[in-house]
Amino acid sequence: MDESADVGVVDLRGAEAAGSTPDSVPLKITHLDRTRRAAAGKAARARTPLASHAEIGWAGRPDPLALLESQAVTRVPELVPIRYGRMLASPFSFYRGAALVMASDLARTPSSGLHVQLCGDAHMSNFGVYATPERRLTFDLNDFDETHPGPFEWDIKRLAASLAVAGRDNGFTAKKGRKVVLAAVAGYREAMAAFAAQGNLAVWYAHLDVEEMMTQIRSTLDSKRVARSEAMIEKARGHDSVQALAKLTRMVDGRPRIVSQPPLIVPVEELFSTEVVANVDARLRHLVR
Repeated sequence: MDESADVGVVDLRGAEAAGSTPDSVPLKITHLDRTRRAAAGKAARARTPLASHAEIGWAGRPDPLALLESQAVTRVPELVPIRYGRMLASPFSFYRGAALVMASDLARTPSSGLHVQLCGDAHMSNFGVYATPERRLTFDLNDFDETHPGPFEWDIKRLAASLAVAGRDNGFTAKKGRKVVLAAVAGYREAMAAFAAQGNLAVWYAHLDVEEMMTQIRSTLDSKRVARSEAMIEKARGHDSVQALAKLTRMVDGRPRIVSQPPLIVPVEELFSTEVVANVDARLRHLVR
């Protein structure tokens, strides 16, 4: 194995010695030290130069609409027209709903070989402000329904492209749109360089505190942007589990029940028999004991 190209090594020797299968025991991952991780990064850059990421193999590219139609086969039929209607609203709304199209395109581009657990749909609207368990507001990714292992650069490319498309949608000049994109990827690069010098625990607890951020940037914003930002932050404070419970449920016999709003929201009792629901409920209760 060429360890210079790997960020970690999986050790299954304990499983083999115990006569068990790899699926039955936790995997022990031995992480490379900082020097060897740096060497792995340099090797990845040599294999896949920065300029190569601009290359896209257009020959034989699948038709985007055909890709979306193939995906619709596994979706709830009643929801497909709603999805398409939302995507038709603007180029950016189409981009938001076309993660499969972009994944197909990115799969045809050079890869660094450095894999992570991707968000999978890291466009700008999947970032937002929300409260931590400590009731502090933080800014971060907030949507992981497309999460999947893959090359780390896929998330960065989807984010950068989303900023470019949104800029055009909002009437930004090409120069201003380019400035926004470059600032975003520069912020990523600088943050990763800072994280590389930190220990695992520091990286784990790293976060962007919204109140602190506003204090730092308030003087750089005009009064309208300050008011808009503060209104957004105040709105985010009310978006919590209690608010969601009140919005999505009603009380029946003293217990909250999901409000049926088909086809978007359908209680499980309307989808399966009473026996199936009871069985699932019993299994879930057993798991959380």
